[in-house]
Amino acid sequence: MEEGAADLRQRKKQNCTESDKMAPEERNKENSKLGRSPKYLLIQRFAKLFFGCLAAVTSGMMYAVYLSTYHERKFWFSSRQELEREITFQGDSAIYYSFYKELLKAPSFERGVYELTHNNKTISLKTINAVQQMTLYPELIASVLYQASGSEEVIEPVYFYIGIVFGLQGIYVTALFVTSWVMSGTWLAGMLTVAWFIINRTDTTRIDYSIPSRENWALPYFACQVAALTGYLKKNLNCSAEKFCYLLVNASTYTFMMMWEYSHYLLFVQAVSLFLLDSFALAQTEKVHEVYRIYLFSVIVGYLLQFENSALLVSPLLSLVVALMLSKSLQMNMKKSTFVSRLLKIMYIYLVLTVAVTLNFLLKMFIPHKENGHLLKFIEVKLGLNTTKNFTMNWLLCQESLQAPSQDFFLRLTQSSLLPFYILVLIICLFSVTQVIFRRICGEPLKEAVKLEDGRIGERPEIVYHVIHTILLGCLAMCLEGMKYLWTPYVCMLAAFGVCSPELWMTLFKWLRLKAVHPILLALILSMAVPTIIGFSLWKEFFPRIMTELTELQEFYDPDTVELMTWIKRQAPVAAVFAGSPQLMGVIKLCTGWMVSSLPLYNDDDLLKRNENIYQIYSKRSAEDIYKILTSYKANFLVIEDSICNEVGPVRGCRVKDLLDIANGHVVCEEGDNYAYSKYGRFCHEIKMNYSPYVNYFTRVYWNRSYFVYRINTVISFQS
Repeated sequence: MEEGAADLRQRKKQNCTESDKMAPEERNKENSKLGRSPKYLLIQRFAKLFFGCLAAVTSGMMYAVYLSTYHERKFWFSSRQELEREITFQGDSAIYYSFYKELLKAPSFERGVYELTHNNKTISLKTINAVQQMTLYPELIASVLYQASGSEEVIEPVYFYIGIVFGLQGIYVTALFVTSWVMSGTWLAGMLTVAWFIINRTDTTRIDYSIPSRENWALPYFACQVAALTGYLKKNLNCSAEKFCYLLVNASTYTFMMMWEYSHYLLFVQAVSLFLLDSFALAQTEKVHEVYRIYLFSVIVGYLLQFENSALLVSPLLSLVVALMLSKSLQMNMKKSTFVSRLLKIMYIYLVLTVAVTLNFLLKMFIPHKENGHLLKFIEVKLGLNTTKNFTMNWLLCQESLQAPSQDFFLRLTQSSLLPFYILVLIICLFSVTQVIFRRICGEPLKEAVKLEDGRIGERPEIVYHVIHTILLGCLAMCLEGMKYLWTPYVCMLAAFGVCSPELWMTLFKWLRLKAVHPILLALILSMAVPTIIGFSLWKEFFPRIMTELTELQEFYDPDTVELMTWIKRQAPVAAVFAGSPQLMGVIKLCTGWMVSSLPLYNDDDLLKRNENIYQIYSKRSAEDIYKILTSYKANFLVIEDSICNEVGPVRGCRVKDLLDIANGHVVCEEGDNYAYSKYGRFCHEIKMNYSPYVNYFTRVYWNRSYFVYRINTVISFQS
């Protein structure tokens, strides 16, 4: 153990210049043994790099074109009017795109940014900093690019916007390609990664039905960061490549943090992976701590540029990084006794965790913050540590993305052969990593360079990092189905790397003690044959389905919503305020520009309370109660959706009206029987009867098959 630590410190101190001087000499000796000239090998490496990069870029471009074509076929986008196109943006997606429209309509970019940071034209009686609260940096960048590039006369704003998102998805795929290529050494792994990613598109991305969502803007940058980090952690990396990877990790980490409000949580998971990697001395400590410094820099700069966003200061990422920095001196000054060093290593891990938790607790005590407190309550209820009748909490628990993944999810991954190969690769890598950790505990040093015949894939730090990272993300995905969009892409990448890596097959053969066939030759053959067979079977089974998706025209038409938006734009006063479900309010804000009383946002306690109060229109409350709630938000019109009022939910107790009845105490469930305690009928039903007292407070002004619009009377008549 002592010798291994000394060797590791010696390797860290070796500078890039020395490495670059030694590398050509070693390569020349190796080449002379193989009977190959350096010029021949240079051409071979250049050809491999050129065709690999060409394949990576082509894969990304083809995926972006595929998404654009599929989107066009799904919505008939080019043949629609502007209003019909905008209706395809639902919920929070509609809000993001509406602010992009406002930026383009502003007389100048500076004025547009000011109006967003002092926005009082979206939510009634509330001024918000929309840029900070909704993380609108993607819209700021898109609007600047649209105007600076002179695209006004070439392309419509909506095509430019979704084109950027589709282009980022192409970068996402390219980054996954490069990651698996760097890990396996062959770009065949990248091709297989892309194939699995596209085939499992419903489980790898949310792009189909939520184009402007923050994760679709942010995750491509995180994928680039992971690719750069993979290269940065590699051993025997030349100086130029190491600097390039370091700079790319810097840029992509900061950009990722600016694009998504929840990015620091994902970076926290990554930081935990690196912490475990460093704790077992499986990577160069200096490199890992350089990444910690990047985290620290990104958090500080993000805090300043996100209008002093205090949520970053109380984030677990910052607490963990600071704790690691404070504890570094103890780790570096450990005594050299083997037993004592092991004991101090355990104490070091305990110290880091203790300091991180304590620091986070103190920061939350002394720093005023608006961190999502409801997330902690949600975790308590989700884990069964608490129960609640709160409408918002139970509504979140009923969302499909926040429930455990269904059996269909695992069935889909199995049918595409992804899950079986992922489990195989993960088991081999995990056992190999465990062996390496055991050797380190026994005092055996790590090898300077792991060769193919060694069969020690677990000694490669980038592999260990990905094993830990995918396990942590997998644990989250097993609890929340929405986390599968973070986990499944890396499942594709890790599985493709494994089946294409001769080192992984060689590691397996070392355990099996294969002697009948030369193990190195068999490993090389299998690393080519297995992915080829997988690729051929995937092509045969799934390619016809993908082509059918691209050629089949799907009908998406919502005439009732189009009629509602048209009526609002033509008949409603400009200063009117609309109230209704938050999802519909987002569409109204986008399509008409009218002010609304609530929005589908779940990171603000005041907006969550508003949503719950306005949802009372579907509860068993009196007309007077509903009238008081709506007028308290200065609402002028009320929109009732028949789909919510008459909802027949697949999960009992998860309908909006059921959750409201539970929260209001109007229904008590005992042994399967329901007992009603409200003397009023359901408001959304009663108001349609047009009798007193409902007609005294509300006047119906428009209706169709799906929506009923009522004007909220300012002068109340109590005539029966």
